[in-house]
Amino acid sequence: MLSDFIHNQSLILAGITWLIAQAIKTGVILFQQKRLDWNYMISSGGMPSAHSATVCSLATSIAMIEGMGSVYFSIAVVLAIIVMYDAAGVRQSVGKHSAFLNHLIRELSFKSSRMEREEDFREFIGHTPFQVLIGALLGILITWLWIFLRSL
Repeated sequence: MLSDFIHNQSLILAGITWLIAQAIKTGVILFQQKRLDWNYMISSGGMPSAHSATVCSLATSIAMIEGMGSVYFSIAVVLAIIVMYDAAGVRQSVGKHSAFLNHLIRELSFKSSRMEREEDFREFIGHTPFQVLIGALLGILITWLWIFLRSL
């Protein structure tokens, strides 16, 4: 049973794709901000969407291994749609709300010395639709290339 888990190609590909997407995100931050921040290897938000890359990798590998008519593929596609919608919709809205709350608290703190907070609300949470799209394409491409090259 443990052997099946360890050798599950779809699970391995999803994990590898997540790592690659997080590494790319860290590289993008390095390029944009001229600083290396290893926290982006485990954080959410940013370019590309590692969530989208991971679930699209999973769906692609299931399609290529089990077929697009399988129940497993249907489950993976529904999961991918929910995750990508959440990443670009709900979590992006949470980030915008956090930014507004942080701004509001700073304004109120300036006027009143009694308001103290240890840290701001986290603003870098969700993704733009473009970041989700790039993540999805990355997941599909990595998985397709991996499976295609292994079959040669």
